[in-house]
Amino acid sequence: MKKTATTLADGRELIYYDAREGTVRAAADPRPLTPVASRSEIRYDELTGDPVVIASHRQTRTYLPPADACPLCPSRDGHESEIPEAEYEVVVFENRFPSLSGGAGRCEVVCFTDDHADSFADLTEERAALVLDAWTDRTAALSALPGVQQVYCFENRGAEIGVTLPHAHGQIYAFPYVTPRTAATRRRIDEHRAATGRNLFDDVVARERADGERVVLETAHWIAFVPYAARWPYEVHLHPKRRVPDLLALDGDARAECARVLLELLGRFDRIFGPDEPPTPYIAAWHQAPFTDGRREDFGLHLELFTVRRAPGKLKFLAGTESGAGAFMNDVRPEDAARRLREVAGA
Repeated sequence: MKKTATTLADGRELIYYDAREGTVRAAADPRPLTPVASRSEIRYDELTGDPVVIASHRQTRTYLPPADACPLCPSRDGHESEIPEAEYEVVVFENRFPSLSGGAGRCEVVCFTDDHADSFADLTEERAALVLDAWTDRTAALSALPGVQQVYCFENRGAEIGVTLPHAHGQIYAFPYVTPRTAATRRRIDEHRAATGRNLFDDVVARERADGERVVLETAHWIAFVPYAARWPYEVHLHPKRRVPDLLALDGDARAECARVLLELLGRFDRIFGPDEPPTPYIAAWHQAPFTDGRREDFGLHLELFTVRRAPGKLKFLAGTESGAGAFMNDVRPEDAARRLREVAGA
């Protein structure tokens, strides 16, 4: 992998990731941009203690531009985008409209391909592996920034999720705090250790392997299953069989197999509802141990992949119970979801 760092016209960092060492990236950003002026603020809910980011400057961010004005496509005559080069493989750059900024975290955009029409599931294994390398490299770099506690790599896909740019991309948030879901998981890890003397992630994976009914796929180094108490209609958790706290700690064998497994899972999600349905909207997120946690080796790196589509033409809306009380109600039995995801395995 070759990594080439440069600076955009407003001072934001941009990094090209290429599979070939000889690739040259020298294009400059000619746009007359002014420096990013963000006004993020972190407040804390007085009733729960949960952090909430106030980022009012994001109201003016780009919203569903036409394909010929996409800011994530390569630059060309008549169209100067966020990526100065005329083509690229994988690119990471600082978000122009960041939720976290001003020394309190950082937000980055990850472009998976320069093809506007492709999705992650359309990538080759080589390209998906390059994305994994970029996630890993940025996890290392962002975790070293002052004040960063957690690095969160994720992809939102589909208008139903709220995506404002349809070009295949993800994001990386470097949080200056531990996110509420991770903090809750951390508490459960400690409770489970106190009650049993064992690791929570090891026990969950062992139980799912032994039961088998919710397992979607299993390879030499990875296992994917629908969780016992899935919150979403179709939800899959992907774990390396050897527990590690983050992407940096994956061994060579697990890393080599990861791209193929991830592409297979995303392909199955697109086949859940049949060929007449549009691409399945989803969120895919890597959960890593907080970097300020003195017991981070107890945490288990894993990917959580889920969709808000519950049936052809029907979405799960987070209404009164979920949004108001945080009490999830799932319309699909997890065992049925797992069976369907096994049925739509690729050739």
